[in-house]
Amino acid sequence: MGLEISGTVAALGPGVEGVSVGDEVCALIAGGGYAQYTVVPAGQLLPVPSGIPVVDAAALPEVASTVWSTVIMDAGLKEGELFLVHGGGGGIGTHAIQVAKAIGARVAVTVGSEYKAQRCRDLGADIVINYREQDFAAELAGQVDVILDHMGGSYLSRNIDALGVGGRLVIIAMQGGFTGKANVGALIGKRARVIGLNVRNRPLTGPGSKAEIVAAVAADEWPLVEKGLIAPVISARLPLADAEQGPALLESKDSVGKVLLLPPTGE
Repeated sequence: MGLEISGTVAALGPGVEGVSVGDEVCALIAGGGYAQYTVVPAGQLLPVPSGIPVVDAAALPEVASTVWSTVIMDAGLKEGELFLVHGGGGGIGTHAIQVAKAIGARVAVTVGSEYKAQRCRDLGADIVINYREQDFAAELAGQVDVILDHMGGSYLSRNIDALGVGGRLVIIAMQGGFTGKANVGALIGKRARVIGLNVRNRPLTGPGSKAEIVAAVAADEWPLVEKGLIAPVISARLPLADAEQGPALLESKDSVGKVLLLPPTGE
């Protein structure tokens, strides 16, 4: 918990360059963000994008790093391609919609309520599928170029059905189980790829590292944020002392995007 933060630099470690005490920053961390102070590896620090309040910037680093590294850097989503993200109303989903639209892709999402469906449409989703009423694999059979999936095993077979020729399925979590059955013949016939990725288990520095991803986000995604094409999506703000209420809010059918925890001020 507490994988992304924002605030003001209070102190610097030895040899840190490019940032000063007092700078407003946000950061991707491995945990421990439910606090007033935390230590951040220098390579995982990001400037707050111009036009974004420093408090709201806390909703960006983890989702930006996850979406940019998986959908853009690894899966190579391109302008004009069809992109499907499951859980379109969540933190990853709402960010992924905006990133894909910003580069000119078409976007399909799965959601579980009409409220979330409308919010996804407002963010730019072209195709919205209520998974309680529709089968996304039947609706999108053989059409999708890139899928961003957090369900894992339970969605594996249907995700492959939805992929088109040359499609890329990126699995970032296993909320639907660690194992699943798949038609390998369909995968081969479509010349499709299944990619397992996670930002958390990457090294701090070097090729494919968190530092490399954060640098790419700062160089390539932050300009899109500063142009107003991508923005934090915030469902609620809570005092840090009420952090235990956060998970219940995120699981609510009316929650879209992130829940921010605000530490006490003036201390």
